[in-house]
Amino acid sequence: MDFNNLHFDQIQFLESILFEGLGREVSVDSYEFLSGGDINTSLRIDTREGFYFVKWNESAGEELFECESKGLQLLREAGSVRVPEVIGYGRKAEKAYLLLEFIGSTRPQPAYWGHFAEQLAALHAHTYSVFGLAYDNYIGSLAQRNTPTENGIQFFIENRLQAQAGLAFYNGQLPKALYDKFTTLYEKLPELLPAERPALLHGDLWSGNVLVDERGAACLIDPAVHYGLREAEIAFTKLFGGFDDAFYGAYEAAFSLAPGFAQRVELYNLYPLLVHLNLFGSGYLPGIERVLRKF
Repeated sequence: MDFNNLHFDQIQFLESILFEGLGREVSVDSYEFLSGGDINTSLRIDTREGFYFVKWNESAGEELFECESKGLQLLREAGSVRVPEVIGYGRKAEKAYLLLEFIGSTRPQPAYWGHFAEQLAALHAHTYSVFGLAYDNYIGSLAQRNTPTENGIQFFIENRLQAQAGLAFYNGQLPKALYDKFTTLYEKLPELLPAERPALLHGDLWSGNVLVDERGAACLIDPAVHYGLREAEIAFTKLFGGFDDAFYGAYEAAFSLAPGFAQRVELYNLYPLLVHLNLFGSGYLPGIERVLRKF
């Protein structure tokens, strides 16, 4: 492999997307590949004007990052929590790419968790006339259906659980016996989940999608934005851990949840468990089976 040519091609690619996004020529001094993503390649671009962040995928279509760009813009317009500025997206050199402001990092400020919870509560206070979104998008590399629906529990059933359970069953990841248990669960959910108004959600809120920025405050990345049930968002933060108890206390103080939320967490987290089953395989099946047996 000719590493000199590979480096030259990389620089050409980066300078071309900077030109498309910024509308002017910007020379790349260096770049550094970053870890943390399971699906895309990402790196930091160093220029005399500062740093930029880019991620790309050679097997995905441009619509993957178009949807992410629109989601980031929607969150930015809400003005509640910091998200990176979108500089550009498109397809170049057989790569679908997304070019963003680079977010520096430092230690969290002392009131980090309480402040973040208040910001998230403010985001969730943004509402809409229906659940869903005007367009479908993605969670990870999987299509996420956002068909507008007036009833939030029905939206959760049809656009979240049914969509992912059906995909898992079709691909042989979900046995028919468990698929049938989902059908039984759908009938019970209207009695188990509280009805709430649509809330603007990040949609994929686990600790890996929250950065501590250069001011020590929270910054959200990699969204799967839609208007949904905010309890589902808070439940998602509990699935893989990483959120301090102070976060939950501050959120409850800012925008209290209906009584009994702790008993509903597992129901909401069937959705991300199904997503992970479809993305990463059968290791997530026992957790799904346990929840279905419980309810």
